[in-house]
Amino acid sequence: MSREYRLFYPALPVVAEHAPHRVVYVGDADGRCQILAWDRRTDTVTQLTDRATGTIRAALDPDGETVWWFDDDLAGVGVWRTRDFPNSAPDQVTSPVSAPALPGVTPARHAGIAMADDGTALVGLADDDGLTLHRRDPHGRITEVTRTAGYAYLVDLDPTGELAAVGTDPAAADAVTVVGRDGATVGVVSGQPDRRVWALGFAPGGGQPRLLLVLEQDDRYFPATWTRTDGLRPHSWCWFDTEITASWYPDGRRILIRQDRHAHTILHEADLTVRASAVLPTPPGSVLDAAVWPDGDVVYIWTDSLTPPQLRSGRDVRLPDSGAGPDPAASATVDDYQRQELWVPGPGGPIHVLLTTPNDDRRTRPAVFLVHGGPSQHARDAYDPLVEILASTGCAVVRANYRGSSGYGSAWRNDFSSGVGLTQVADLAAVRGHLVTEGLIEAGRVALWGTSWGGYLTLLALGVQPRLWRLGVAISPIADYAAAFHAASPAVQALDVMLFGGTPEQVPEAYARSSPASYVDQVTAPVLLAVSSDDVRCPPAPVERYAGLLAARRVPHQLVRRRAGHDDFDARSHLSLMQTVLLFMQRHFDGVQEEGTAVALAMARPVA
Repeated sequence: MSREYRLFYPALPVVAEHAPHRVVYVGDADGRCQILAWDRRTDTVTQLTDRATGTIRAALDPDGETVWWFDDDLAGVGVWRTRDFPNSAPDQVTSPVSAPALPGVTPARHAGIAMADDGTALVGLADDDGLTLHRRDPHGRITEVTRTAGYAYLVDLDPTGELAAVGTDPAAADAVTVVGRDGATVGVVSGQPDRRVWALGFAPGGGQPRLLLVLEQDDRYFPATWTRTDGLRPHSWCWFDTEITASWYPDGRRILIRQDRHAHTILHEADLTVRASAVLPTPPGSVLDAAVWPDGDVVYIWTDSLTPPQLRSGRDVRLPDSGAGPDPAASATVDDYQRQELWVPGPGGPIHVLLTTPNDDRRTRPAVFLVHGGPSQHARDAYDPLVEILASTGCAVVRANYRGSSGYGSAWRNDFSSGVGLTQVADLAAVRGHLVTEGLIEAGRVALWGTSWGGYLTLLALGVQPRLWRLGVAISPIADYAAAFHAASPAVQALDVMLFGGTPEQVPEAYARSSPASYVDQVTAPVLLAVSSDDVRCPPAPVERYAGLLAARRVPHQLVRRRAGHDDFDARSHLSLMQTVLLFMQRHFDGVQEEGTAVALAMARPVA
């Protein structure tokens, strides 16, 4: 694994609204994500942070004078800091020294940041008790605006600084709350189980503040706007059959809509005034994020199965290199692998499957299922170095968008009809059975590999369907759902309550039925488990206890402990874990110990 490995964090650069030549972004710096500043006039790039654990959150005031960045620990608890935007002009002096943005405020988890036109900042910080909003005016005065119990997050601050939007569970009665400068509630947009709502952001410019939202109703998605005078106004003429998100154009009249559909992305421009929409030209593949810059340019992060993520401009303006994977010249080519998209019969309807195989004459081969997380994420036509690595070993790589995945409509995404997790592993089994029947993969050599919720499904499938899977790799998984709930952050607990319909105390049978620990006695396949010391989404202690249960039953396994949070932003750590996993596969999946095995050869070749 000697080839240089670069990390990429899929977030667009932040542009100063009143000084669009000033940009901050997350880029690779010596194998770690750090904050960099780019002066487009002088084409000067300056690294602003150099933290050992990486930095992924930054903001920029509208005038482009002050850079904000979040200084957090591995568990995500930290404080915002500010420093001057670096100035390359010889007659102007800026300070590289950072200072706390909110002196005296207790460290907490990031829960949103937004700026008004005058430079007023509103910061959301979350702890186990709920959300607190802090306001910092242009003179540096800091006030506490409001406290909200339970899970919530700051969405946006309107350009005048008068109104702020706060989001929570999209199906809750207080799904979106708009508060005034004093923290008093100005308006509420209610959600329901059959009509969910998400707030996205206020329109730019003056006039009455308008909040953009997305509604999900009757298996459709469409934009909506809210004003203090008119309340909620759905734009149901502009509906979509799969999930969308949206943001404003600078004119405050048009919106940019990003639609995820069947593992691909479509960008749309919609004019809410004249009720017209059009598809914007983008290459086939996936758009991970998109926005309209102050000058009207549509900027987006694009990728496909062969191409690492790239920043692209609708006007072909040069953008910064944020570091995405290996040198593109060293990546796979269209001739190296065969990629198919299949629709496989499943217990809840057709399952969309992305299948990648080496481009050779062999038909039946061992397979690795890469199980996506979420649960409502999805496998997409996007670059994943794991696909290249595993296909190079001679394996078929299977990525299935099981029920619960986004990109297929609300009915599919909300289908947990056989139980949380159990519905999804039933779909994985159906895909495996179909591929075996079609002669595309070997029945006795099928492995599972997942991270986060994908790691959870891996462990659950190994216990519920022990005869189907030869090996499992579970990175930062959930092993005991009830135990993980009590050790998780409020945001994760809110998700669990939504999935299960209550807490472990309220619906204990549901949590037990969906917990891998309930089926550990049935596990026979070798399992590699990786946990992170400061993971507040998938806490390590229940996984370590699960490993102890495997040891007591003499099930081959390996437990890897890493010093990291749920997300690891260090390329060296990723490479080390990859080497460990491939060695584990060589011992327990390849079936041979010699250096000439397919996995050993893959380890010796350059890796993305």
